[in-house]
Amino acid sequence: MNYWLMKSEPSIYSIWDLQREGQTLWDGVRNYQARNYLKAMQPGDRAFFYHSNAEPPGIAGLMEILETHVVDPSQFDPTSPYYDPKSTPADPRWYTVRVQFLAAFERVIPLAKLRATFTPEELEVVRRGTRLSVIPVAAEVAERLLSLANLSS
Repeated sequence: MNYWLMKSEPSIYSIWDLQREGQTLWDGVRNYQARNYLKAMQPGDRAFFYHSNAEPPGIAGLMEILETHVVDPSQFDPTSPYYDPKSTPADPRWYTVRVQFLAAFERVIPLAKLRATFTPEELEVVRRGTRLSVIPVAAEVAERLLSLANLSS
C-alpha cells in the first residue's frame, strides 16, 4: 500500500463532504505532475485529505483509493471550470481516481504542526511555495501522521 496527500479547498470540497457522500471522483486536477501521481495510484492506497486555503490549512482526514485510471469527465464539459478544449474523448489528457472516506480527524493537523514535525524532504507539503495538489507520502511519514491523528494503519 502506498500513501498520498491530496489537497482540496474545503469551500469547494471538504472531508465532511466526502464523509457525507461516502465516495467521490477526485476531478479537476490540471497539473501534469499531479496527474502522473494520480495515474501511479493503486486501489487500496491511502490518501491524507488536506484542506488548503483554509484557516488553519492542514490534514483533515484519511481516504482510500477505490478506482484508478479514470478519465476525468470534467475535461470535456465546456461549462466546467476544469474544461480542457484540447482534450477529446478519443485522446483524453486528464485522469483521476475514485476515493472512499475512511476517517475525519478529531482535529485538523495544522500546517504549523506539520512544519514543526517534518522536514521538506520528509513531507513536501511543508516546503514553502509547494502548490502541487497531489503528492506521495513515504510509509514512515504516513505512520507518523497517523500517530499525530491518534490513528494507526
